[in-house]
Parts: sequence; C-alpha cells; structure tokens
Amino acid sequence: MTPGARNYAIVTAAYWGFTLTDGALRMLVLLHFFHLGYSPFVLSFLFLLYEAAGIAANFIGGWLATRFGITRMLTVGLSTQITGFLILSSLSPEWSAAASVAWVVLAQGICGVAKDLTKTASKSAIKLAEKEARAEDAEGRLFRWVAWFTGSKNAMKGLGFFLGGVLLQLLGFRYSLWLMALMLALVLVGVVRSLPPMMGKSKASSSARELFGKSRAINLLAAARIFLFGARDVWFVVGVPVFLYANGWTFTMVGAFMALWTIFYGLTQASAPSVIRRSPDGLTAEVPAARLWSAMLALVPVLIILALAANTPVQPDIILVAGLAVFGAAFAINSSVHSYLILAYAGSEKAAEDVGFYYAANAAGRFTGTLLSGLLYQWGGLAACLAGSALMLAACFATTLMLPLSREG
Repeated sequence: MTPGARNYAIVTAAYWGFTLTDGALRMLVLLHFFHLGYSPFVLSFLFLLYEAAGIAANFIGGWLATRFGITRMLTVGLSTQITGFLILSSLSPEWSAAASVAWVVLAQGICGVAKDLTKTASKSAIKLAEKEARAEDAEGRLFRWVAWFTGSKNAMKGLGFFLGGVLLQLLGFRYSLWLMALMLALVLVGVVRSLPPMMGKSKASSSARELFGKSRAINLLAAARIFLFGARDVWFVVGVPVFLYANGWTFTMVGAFMALWTIFYGLTQASAPSVIRRSPDGLTAEVPAARLWSAMLALVPVLIILALAANTPVQPDIILVAGLAVFGAAFAINSSVHSYLILAYAGSEKAAEDVGFYYAANAAGRFTGTLLSGLLYQWGGLAACLAGSALMLAACFATTLMLPLSREG
C-alpha cells in the first residue's frame, strides 16, 4: 500500500467515526425536542447555527488546511465536536424554553464548525492521495475514491441516525452525548498517532480576493451544490421525521428508517462510477451526466406530491417511504458526480481551498433548506416542502447546463 493510499484509508476511517456521531446527534436533538413539544419551525431553528457555522468553517477551513496541514485541521475538527457534545450535555431541564433553545443553538453551532472543518480536511486528503497514484488510471481512480469515501460516509451517517434513536430510547439525552464524546476521543488519538503532522501543508492564498477568485467552473458547481442540497434538506431535515412521528412511528422506528435510507443512499453513491460512463479527460462524459441526473431528480418531488394528493388507498407514510427510495437513488448519483467534479476542476496545489469554497456552498444550501424545512412544513405540511424541493432542483439543473467541459472554463 502506498503512503497516499494508507493516509486515504486512515482519513476515511476517522471520518466514519466522526460521521457516526454526527448522524446520531441530529436524531438526538430532533426527536428529543419534538417529544418535548417544540414546533417544526423551532426544530429547524435549532439547526440553523449548525449550518450557518458550517459555511464559514468550510471556507476558512480550506485556507487553514492549506496553511497548517490537513492532519492539524482533522485534529481541530474532532476536538471541537467533542467540546460541542459536552456543552450540549450540560443542558438542564429546569431552564426556560428560551434559554434551552439558545444553549442548543450555541452547541449546535460549535458542532457545525467541527463537522465542516473535518469534512474539508478529509475531502482534501483524497486529492493528495490520488496525486501519488496519478501514473495509473488517474481520473478513474479519483472518481472511485471520491465515490467510495462519500458513499461510505453517508452509510455511516445512516447508522448514526439509527444509533441516535436507539441511544435516546435506552440511555436518554445526556448519557448518549457522553458516550459519543468518548467514542470521538478514541478516534482523535488514532488520527494524531497515525497521520503525518504536516500532510497537505502548502502556500495558502494571501488575500481575500485570491481566496474568493475561483474558476468559473468551480463557481458554477458551487451554485449548483447550493440548490442540490437545499432541495434535499428542505423536506428531509424536519418534514420527513416529523411527518413519520406524527403518523404513529416511534423514535426507534424513525431513526431506523432514516438510517436505512441514508445507508441505501450512501451505497448508491459508492456505486456511482459503475453507473456513470467515464471519459478519458474526466469531464466530457461526467458533466452531461450531472445535467441528466439533475433533470431526472427534479421530477421526483413532483411525482410524490401528485401521489399524496391522489387520495389512493395507500397510506401517506408508505407513499413517502417509496418516494424517498427513488429520490435517494437519484440524489446519490447527483451528489457523487458533483463531489467528483469539484476535485476534477480543482488545482492540486490549493485543492483544500477549492474544496473548502465548494463545501461552503454546500453548507449554504443546507442552511437554506433547513430554514425552509421548518417554515414550509408549518405553513403547508409535507407538500409545501416537496414543492420547494422541486423548484430548487429545477434551478440546480439550469446551473449545470452552464458547466464547462474543460478545466480551463
């Protein structure tokens, strides 16, 4: 195994551990506070600073990873997540609702910083590892590594959703957070002992203008990413779990379903290289694939709305589950292709900065989708969330039509 492949394996394993606890955290917070009687809008508000902090963390994290090295940023991300868990665990049931919400939002913001610092560093490490293997099937190797990393990460996040529901039911809110902090502490020790301390360190951009001055291709792909992930979270963050819980599902049932869906979504992402036709230059077949899959995905929320409005004998929660399966498959391919394209367009010397800029857009999409998820569900139920998703996906498709077929674009 080459040093690059070894580092790729270590980074992937570390991010698995991080993502497991991050998925569990989302279910813990969402189900715990919905059970306490919080409205859908307040539930979405609990996650807003988490997503907003991720925008800054991704953007600045890319510069920091270039300036100080990927290993250091992974260490900072893991340590920050542990801190967020411990702060959240100190929440007292005796506090007022306003104080509780403010405390949770603060802790979630810290965890949002942690998540996206860790993600940016991890994704950048793939580009470095791939560079060492460039002599043999470089583009194909990069697509496979990105797809496997992204897909396995989301499968682990699905397990985290299930873990969160189970832990909440068995241990309660506080003890669950303490256990997850301990798990991450073990991961942190492994990262510090296993990775080169200066991995990925390079000359960072010296001005804000240089940091923001990305290529047209990266700017367009970042815009498409905002719409893509906003379209997912506008109904997935609040609408789906609240809708299922309101239809008689238990905490464990909701967590298990979210887990299975996310695992299915992750496995589909990992298989994307076998679905997408490859091209010698890595772009001329992949960019049209991004356009095609965006167009197909935009139709899915519309079809679910029509099925829910048709007054069929099929129960609404069954229609939602079936629709989510189709949406998950198409969304997974889209996400995997986009994750590949950012590394295909990015320069290798400052790949961390390009990746950080791109995933700042990803966080902006999640922020927008999270906010709209609570607002639209409270205003018009699940159908309103689905309509918002369809509009965002139409915008994503329109943006991909402008993507260039070469790195010079």
